This record gives sequence, structure tokens and C-alpha cells, in this order.
Amino acid sequence: MRKLKLYLDTSVWSFFFADDAPEKKDITKGFFESVSEGAYEIFFSEIVIRELNNAPEPKRTSFAKLLEKFNPTKLEITDEVEELASLYIERGVVPIAKRDDALHVSIASIYEMDAVITWNYQHLANLRKAEVFNGVNLEHGFTKHLEIVTPMEVSRYEN
Repeated sequence: MRKLKLYLDTSVWSFFFADDAPEKKDITKGFFESVSEGAYEIFFSEIVIRELNNAPEPKRTSFAKLLEKFNPTKLEITDEVEELASLYIERGVVPIAKRDDALHVSIASIYEMDAVITWNYQHLANLRKAEVFNGVNLEHGFTKHLEIVTPMEVSRYEN
């Protein structure tokens, strides 16, 4: 069976170290154990690097080591990615102040990922938002349905 191709947004990497949210931290670590076992192909982008580099030390170093350990494939931000993210904003799916969230979904859509994995319930992991993202995608010729879910939802399908 084909491995799922998962785009991990910044929140997933961050919650690996979230001592203030122990349940999400445990779920995230369990997800990464599945990644270590080869259950999924994981991907990320320059946006994740930029956002993680905004963290103070020693977290910034911990994030860099985590990325090195799991070695996700880096997806490039192309003009097509930028254009699709702009469409999401124009349609009101994501506010302009949250352009990076639009870019995460746009990257995953352009590169035909199976899902965006996120802990961002407000702008991403939300049924209504996913419907609208997929609607915009379909209108512009992107026919692959994109799931937007938390690490917990992916983990349910491991066995």
C-alpha cells in the first residue's frame, strides 16, 4: 500500500516540545514514532523553517535537530503556490494576516499531498475551512481532495 504524503505545518513541529499542552505533545510524539517506523512520507516548506527560526533559544536549536532527525522533503514556494494562496485570501478562507496558513495549504495542494497535518483549528483543521479550500482548488483545476487534520486523526489509521 502507498504511504500517505503528509505536509506538516509549523504547529506539528512545535507541539513536539509543548510542555504546556501535554496531551497534544504526547499525540505529536506518537505521530512522529509512526513517521520513524516509515508509516508516512513527510514534507515541509521554507515557511516552517522561517516560523521555527523565530523561536527563542534553546527551542530554535531543538527544532533544527528535530528537522534533521526526521529529514522531511522540502517543497518549494513557486509562483503557482503564491497565486493559489492569494486566491484563498481573496475568497476569505484565510485572513490576509494569516497568509502563511494559506501558503501551507497551497503548497500541499500544488504538490498533491494527501493531507496537511496541523494543530491549527482556527484557520486550518476545520471542516468548513477544508470544504472551502477544496472548493477553490477544484475551481482552479486541482482535483485531488486535500484533508486537513490533526496528528491525532492520522494516527487512527496506523493499524
